Amino acid sequence: MYINDIHILTYLITGIIGLIVGQFIDWCNLRLPDYKKVFSKEFFSEYLKNCRPKYLLMLIVALLYIALLYLNGLTLYTVKFMLLIPMIIIAFIIDFKSQIIPNRLTLTIFETGLVFTFVETLLEPNAGINIFVDNILGMLVGGGIFLLITLIGGAIAGKEAMGFGDVKLMGALGLFFGWLNMILISVMAFLFAAVVSIVILIAKRKKFNEYIPFGPFIVAASMIPIFISTPELLLVLLKVFSLGTY
Repeated sequence: MYINDIHILTYLITGIIGLIVGQFIDWCNLRLPDYKKVFSKEFFSEYLKNCRPKYLLMLIVALLYIALLYLNGLTLYTVKFMLLIPMIIIAFIIDFKSQIIPNRLTLTIFETGLVFTFVETLLEPNAGINIFVDNILGMLVGGGIFLLITLIGGAIAGKEAMGFGDVKLMGALGLFFGWLNMILISVMAFLFAAVVSIVILIAKRKKFNEYIPFGPFIVAASMIPIFISTPELLLVLLKVFSLGTY
């Protein structure tokens, strides 16, 4: 049986991989904030013996993997984002809980993005140079936008407006998404942050001057262009900001 020209067994295997990766994310969430190695024998000797299955996390990753396979098939694009998705979920959870994005995690995202940038450049003889330039510009634009906001915000407010972990994360993500998508991700991240912050303040869950981590909004915004094409996403945002008149 085939679904979208892909055998159902392939979906099953992909889903199982997603379940395993979802549980492994929990292990990473325990290790990375304390600057401990993720690939360690303690994973087998301690964690697997005492851990509880993280069913929600496992299900989310499995469904994202299956959706990625359904939309893009067995392609390099699918493999690339199957690697990125768990890393940005880890960034989401750790930043939400601890208000940090570990440098080791950001560096791994950067290294993975750089590898795929070179691989795609080599495998696409006609569009390779365009892919390379787009991804490098994505890194510069993503990191540059947030660095500028951090510096200007810090100068105006007299304190750090945004963590440098967010700046580094945006720069690393640029190698996956390219410059235009990084602009769209930035817009969506600030839009999400504004809406959530207003809701939180109205609900009086936080005071006006309390810190709200921005990493989760970056991650939420980054998930969207993985599954929606840039032209479609651009059209949606134009309709949102034009209040449907575009």
